[in-house]
Amino acid sequence: MAGRIQSHQLPNGLYVSGKLEQPKDRPPTMAARAMPYTGGDIKKSGELGRMFDISLLDPQAPPPPLIVGGNSSGGNSRQHAPPRVSGSSSNPNSGSVRSGPNSGSMKKSSGPLSQLQPTGLITSGSLSGPIGSGSRRSGQMDRQVSNLGSSKAKYGSSVTCLKTDPVRVGFKVPKTIVWAVLIVAAMGLLVGAFLTVAVKKPVVIAAVLAAVVPAVVVLVWNCIWGRKGLLSFIKKYPDAELRGAIDGQFVKVTGVVTCGSIPLESSYQRTPRCVYVSTELYEYKGLGGRSANPKHRCFSWGSRHAERYVSDFYISDFQSGLRALVKAGYGSKVSPFVKPATVANVTTQNKDLSPSFLKWLSDRNLSADNRVMRLKEGYIKEGSTVSVMGMVRRHDNVLMIVPPAEPVSSGCRWWRCLLPTYADGLIITCDDNQNADVIPV
Repeated sequence: MAGRIQSHQLPNGLYVSGKLEQPKDRPPTMAARAMPYTGGDIKKSGELGRMFDISLLDPQAPPPPLIVGGNSSGGNSRQHAPPRVSGSSSNPNSGSVRSGPNSGSMKKSSGPLSQLQPTGLITSGSLSGPIGSGSRRSGQMDRQVSNLGSSKAKYGSSVTCLKTDPVRVGFKVPKTIVWAVLIVAAMGLLVGAFLTVAVKKPVVIAAVLAAVVPAVVVLVWNCIWGRKGLLSFIKKYPDAELRGAIDGQFVKVTGVVTCGSIPLESSYQRTPRCVYVSTELYEYKGLGGRSANPKHRCFSWGSRHAERYVSDFYISDFQSGLRALVKAGYGSKVSPFVKPATVANVTTQNKDLSPSFLKWLSDRNLSADNRVMRLKEGYIKEGSTVSVMGMVRRHDNVLMIVPPAEPVSSGCRWWRCLLPTYADGLIITCDDNQNADVIPV
């Protein structure tokens, strides 16, 4: 007979073919001890305190001995010996840190960390530390930094600090032409005066005067009305629709403004959520008085102190409804045409200064002794209607208005005897009665 087929019986009484498999030897299991919840207590954290070099003091242990040593000044200095953190033998996860012969000494690369908080979180420093001490802050790095005890605001690099006279309205005439005209006019006057005295013929000097006098009148006329002519040109410039504007196109957009990541605040009236603020202190100089600046002339008002700030903001186009980012911060060239209002006026009859004005002066180390002063403040508040002139830029579906590469020219208008005037950078204008036309946003 052929060999019998081996079979075996299962525990439930059923016979199956095949040999009975021998049970495999299982490896011994090691009992794992559950880690207790520390709750932020350094005494229960095992290696955590030793890992982060956090010292702990046992309240029941005697105080550490004093180390008395000499210092450089010859005196004695007392220092507490650093506490020793030793692992407990009852904790299976604790142990000693061993270093080999080539391991060297352990160095701290990130500096000592602070003590554990009651929540058990490990932080890199206190959030309530003084500004500028190197502590970390969350959020925007270049946000507004203001002292609680001072009304003088300090901003980061993301806010543009404008110069004393940011609006540069001028004429672009080559210097060679100017010098040539002056030389020809001077020579003509000299020759005409000589012929008038020697030959008794005033025809030459009359011709020279007939050519020079109108030129001087036109130049004086442009110096007086040049700024107003540029404002008239900006006001009459047609508004563009942002929906159809192409990249690199020079446009004028009129709409409601909203603050960007850093809203501004006026320094004297403390008007919040502004996109542009300016505060100017003027001083009147009489005969023999003190000058507010090196260019201050007698019997005139001179700028003694000025603060002008502008940051990035958004503008919503009235025509298309699109929202564009106006890049006015980070040191951009901006020409704001905003008329300031007088908020404080100190005259010879009224020398009683208000406490707020005195505090404003003291915060800026400005004296108020026997001076005739006038404080003006202007701002563009969120929700105001503003006109912006600049170049269109599209980047990653973000519509922006940036300063143009070349100054904006108003062109020559002969019917008004106005030469071409220029303004550099972004041009920002707003109405004078902003308080009545602010739209809540």
